[in-house]
Formats: sequence, C-alpha cells, structure tokens
Amino acid sequence: MADNTEAVVQTEKQPRSVRVVLLALMIAMLLAMLDNMIVGTAMPTIVGELGGLEHLSWVVTAYTLATAASTPIWGKLGDMYGRKGAFMTSIVIFLLGSALSGMAQDMGQLIGFRAIQGLGAGGLMVGVMAIIGDLIPPRERGKYQGMMAGIMALAMIAGPLVGGSITDHWGWRWSFYINLPLGIVALLAVSAVLHLPKKRVDAKIDYLGAGLLTIGISSIVLVTTWGGSEYAWGSARIMELIGIGVAALVGFVFVQTKAASPILPLHIFRNRNFTLMSVIGFITGFVMFGAVLFLPLYQQSVQGASATNSGLLLLPMLGAMLVTSMVAGRVTTSSGRYKAFPVVGSVLMSVGLFLLSQMDTGTSRLTSGLYMAVLGLGMGCLMQITMLVAQNSVEMKDMGVASSSTTLFRTLGSSFGVAIMGALFNHRVQDVMAARAGALGSKMTEQSAQLDAASLAKLPAAAREAYQVAVSSGTHSAFLLGSVVAVAALVAAVFVKEVPLRGAGAPAKSAEADAAANDAPPKETLAETV
Repeated sequence: MADNTEAVVQTEKQPRSVRVVLLALMIAMLLAMLDNMIVGTAMPTIVGELGGLEHLSWVVTAYTLATAASTPIWGKLGDMYGRKGAFMTSIVIFLLGSALSGMAQDMGQLIGFRAIQGLGAGGLMVGVMAIIGDLIPPRERGKYQGMMAGIMALAMIAGPLVGGSITDHWGWRWSFYINLPLGIVALLAVSAVLHLPKKRVDAKIDYLGAGLLTIGISSIVLVTTWGGSEYAWGSARIMELIGIGVAALVGFVFVQTKAASPILPLHIFRNRNFTLMSVIGFITGFVMFGAVLFLPLYQQSVQGASATNSGLLLLPMLGAMLVTSMVAGRVTTSSGRYKAFPVVGSVLMSVGLFLLSQMDTGTSRLTSGLYMAVLGLGMGCLMQITMLVAQNSVEMKDMGVASSSTTLFRTLGSSFGVAIMGALFNHRVQDVMAARAGALGSKMTEQSAQLDAASLAKLPAAAREAYQVAVSSGTHSAFLLGSVVAVAALVAAVFVKEVPLRGAGAPAKSAEADAAANDAPPKETLAETV
C-alpha cells in the first residue's frame, strides 16, 4: 500500500493543482454533454440554411454512433499508452470536429464532421472518469464523481437555453465554435498541471476486436435509432442490422478470449460487483433518457408549456438528481460505504416512474414536479455510484476499460430506452387517436405521434383534446414500462457486495483482503502521481 499512501499524500500536498485539473475535467465533461443539446436547438436554423431535411436525423446519429463506438477503444488506449495523452488527443479531435462542423457548407459535410466530433467526445467521457480514478483514492472519489453528475444535470438544463440564445444572437455556427475557447482552456490546464506516470505496453492493439466491437455497437445503435421510425421493426433492413450486430458481437467475444491485449478484457466481468454495476448503469441510462424525452413532450402537449419552459420544468428532476449525487458522494467519502445508495436509488427510481405513469390530462404542474423529484432522487443515488463501484472492482491497469465499459453500457441503455419506450408511446398514441378521432386521428399521427406546438394549435378543439388524452396514455405506457425495468436495477443492487473503500483518513485493508471480499483478483495499488 506504499504507493497508494504516497499518492494520497501527494494529492493532499497539491490541492491547487488537483483543483485546476478537476476544473479542466469538468469543462471537458460539460463539452461532451452539452453539445448534442445545443445543436438540437439549432437544427431548424441549420436545415433552413444548408437544406437536406431528409438527412436531418444523421446529424445526431453520426455523433452518437461515433461516440458509442469509440468509447471502449479510448479506454483501452489510455490503459495501454497513458491516460493524459489519450485524453488530450480526444480533446484535440473534438475541437477539430467542432471547428469543421461550424464551417460546414452542406448537410453531408456537417454529418461527416459531426462524426469526427463524436470520436473525440467518446474519449472525453472516458478520460474524465479514468483520470479521476487515477488521481483520487477510492474513498475520496465519490464526491468528485458527484460533481460530474452535477455537470450532467447542468448540461441538460442549460443546453436548450444556451443553444437557443447562441443561435438567435450569433448564428448556428457558433453552437459549434463555442466549444473552441472552452476546450482550449481545458487542454492547456491538463497539459500544464496533470502529471501521471507514462505508460507503454508492448502488446499490439487488438484491431480485429476493435473492428468487431465497432460494427456490433454501430448496428445496435442504428437498430434502436431507425427501428419504428425510418424502418418498420420487422423490415428487412432492421433484421439485417440485427443479424450483423449479433454476428459481430459473438465474433468479438471469441476474439477477446484469444487476444494478447483485448479491447475489453472479459475477466473483469467475473467480478460480481462490476457486472452488477454494468446492469444498473444500463437500466439508469434506459430510464433517464426516456424520461428526458417524454416529460417535455407531455408538458408541451398536455400541460401547455412552451418549448423553453418545458426544459425549465425538468428542474425538479434534475435539481433533485444534482443534490442527491453530491450528498451520495460526500456520504460515501466520509463513511467508505455505498451499498445503500444503489438499493434506495433503485426503489426511488421505480416509484418515481410509477408515479409519472399515473399522470393524465388533469395532472397539475406541481404534482408532476413532485413526481419528477422522486425520480431525480433515485437517479442521483445511482449516477456516479455505478462508476465508483465499477472502478473499485478492477485492477488499476484496467481502470480505463472499467470506465469506458460503464459509460458504454449507460449509452446503450439510453439507446434502448428511447427506442423501446418510444415505440410503445407511438403505438399507444396512434391507437388512442384512431379510437377517439377516427380517420382524422389516424391521419394526424400516421407520420409521427409527436406533434409540434404549431401543429397542435391548428387542430380543432375536439382533435386537440383527443391528442392530449392520447399523449397522456402514451406516457402512461412508457413510464409504466420504465418502472418495471427499474425493478431489475433493484434486484441487481440487492446482490452488490459492499467492499469498504480505502482512502485518506481510513484504515487501509490490504489489496488481497479487498479482493477476497469482492470476489476479485488482487488489485494493484494506486499509481504514484509525479
């Protein structure tokens, strides 16, 4: 434990440098989280200038695909060649993609440049969490990761507001250019202040595994993005993507058992806590992004909120998530214990979703706000605890892989959540509209079950009322499904085996004792910061 103790002492001796690094990490996290939300607000203006409405969805899909596919690769590169270099490279790629996107002259260029931006974003998310894992002892890590959850909540609140303001006053290109000064500040701070041991692993990169994983993840994301919207779920294109994805992932698992330095070492899944945290992270992503998608739709269509106000009306959920994340982090730091948070968080998440499923056309904003706060409390207990426990369950040499895997499972969960809850919502809305408004109702929703405010205002009163009932019914089905899925997170949380976290001011167990308690191989000690 000598290296671990020395690292902690050095961290305590250099609080200013650590604070500067953490500020840079928070800026990087904000860039990755904020980008899609700012760009989403600017999309109508972008389409108006560049044209290419039929390719609109690809502006977001290209970014999402590149982020998801590159996430595990960035984690492995950091483990093999050093965290600092990988993280700075990802910032540079993200800034390059941002600059090129701002200069795009047509929709095709914008889509390609957004893919470059997404490649960098995958490294930002992983790099932030892995560097915290390198710098901060496990016992202290909770409060810092709680701050990162706060950044996530802030991005969700501020994204649409900032995006709208930038687009209105500076033009849509600045929704990309705004990343440049912030990213340069983060890059300079990391370059000057962050000092980590240099690594060099002789093993070659597992290119075959990386390729198969990229194909598999891309297929999954495309299925969940296109299914039920661009193509019917049973269409030949969706079936082809499913077949390609399954074949690629099966091949990937086989390759990982043979590779000298696998992209995703399968042995980390032998650790019970790591596997359970992956499941909980997947479910948290499933629930959170589904809620963020359908709550504003309900508020605009049923409660009459404007697009801007519907974002602000999410404050009860996001504020509760922010506060709980901070509290959970500090309690974990002071006590070294964490099992209560996944259990309580899963219960609150399931209850909050069930309460949201009970909303109808007569539900007040106060009532829906209270329901959202319950959901936010639950997600706040889970957001960063999953990352903390996952990192604490692997050896130091696999810190990047653990961070990237946890991030990847949450990303995939969000893709499945939006797709499955969206399909259920659309199906229910179309059924109710057909039942209540007949042929007119079916015609209104045959292209999309989501009507914008302008289209809704033009409807006859009877049709508008029918649509409000249909949206209430659709959100009921979607959130009820989410509540059932959240029960799986509770089951997983019950089986988490609590291993007290080591850290400054706490008696340190031996690495062997910790490993035995957690059914894991002995952990390496924290690398000395230099």
